[in-house]
Amino acid sequence: MSLHLTDVTLTYPDGGSRLTALDGVSLDVPGGSLTAVVGPSGSGKSSLLAVAATLITPERGTVTVDGITTTGMTRAELAELRRRGIGIVFQQPSLLPSLTAAEQLQVMARIDGRSPAGARGRAMDLLDAVGLADLADRRPHQLSGGQRQRVNIARALMNDPTVLLVDEPTSALDHERGTAVVDLIARLTRRQATATVLVTHDRAHLTAADRIAEIRDGRLRIPAAAGQARAS
Repeated sequence: MSLHLTDVTLTYPDGGSRLTALDGVSLDVPGGSLTAVVGPSGSGKSSLLAVAATLITPERGTVTVDGITTTGMTRAELAELRRRGIGIVFQQPSLLPSLTAAEQLQVMARIDGRSPAGARGRAMDLLDAVGLADLADRRPHQLSGGQRQRVNIARALMNDPTVLLVDEPTSALDHERGTAVVDLIARLTRRQATATVLVTHDRAHLTAADRIAEIRDGRLRIPAAAGQARAS
């Protein structure tokens, strides 16, 4: 399990010219490791995540998910790859208000055509992993912000993705809860052996990351040693 971005360049129209969002970005994320990408607003973090999620096709470069290069794939093929191979944790949980925590996860299995009989057990295992097994039958309005984010994380893992992409998971949380959420993502990354990329503007919560890379003006700078995050 791995994620590879190679020489990725992405631009957007900007009046009569083009604005460069990603400038020759290369990134290798092995399975079972967490890479945090930090940078200010407008630095290219969201664009990097969208390209890694195959939601946007870059003008140049390749994206490879678990050995599958996405270049030339149809929309339907990309949608299937995302459904089965890529878990996305959005900044806002966007949970369905009428569903319980367990049902939020079970619906992901239904979308993937999996057996409803096994979905409940899988959902309960993941809720237990994020510390919410005893709240499985509560709806979003009965959960705290941190609990809703943990349901969001569990939901992204429901279909056993190869790659886990996490967008600003601590933006609405205080320092203690934010650090706990990142620590949880790191533990689940190792348990599920996902290749995980977490983007954020804040370094304060990232002690559990295997590596911290910095993006500015669309250019990614990666430390020479993968273990620098814990040492810094």
